Amino acid sequence: MKGFRGVMSGTLIMEAITVALALPVVNKLGGGISTGTGWTVIAVAVVLLLTCGFVKRTWAVPLILALQAVLIALVFWLPAIAVLGVIFLAVWLWLLWLRRDVARRMAAGTLASQQPQP
Repeated sequence: MKGFRGVMSGTLIMEAITVALALPVVNKLGGGISTGTGWTVIAVAVVLLLTCGFVKRTWAVPLILALQAVLIALVFWLPAIAVLGVIFLAVWLWLLWLRRDVARRMAAGTLASQQPQP
């Protein structure tokens, strides 16, 4: 499952970029970047980038899901950021389902790479 770490890191980087690109929205609708909402969005983007270095740890997935919960909790301050949290939560749940499915198929020996070559 080492390949899944790359998928996780790539998804975290894409999410961090997307969250950082929401800063103009925070500036326009959230009262400015120097407000609590702005600093929270910046902090979440930085933590998402830093989490890339810890994807092989057992606590990485709960941390990633907790970060999604933080983004969704911002619905009270800026609903546009919460929408990003919901979208990326769906992406993470789909990726975790795929990982479980591959692990199940690997254990059963039904992956295409496990079949004898003709």
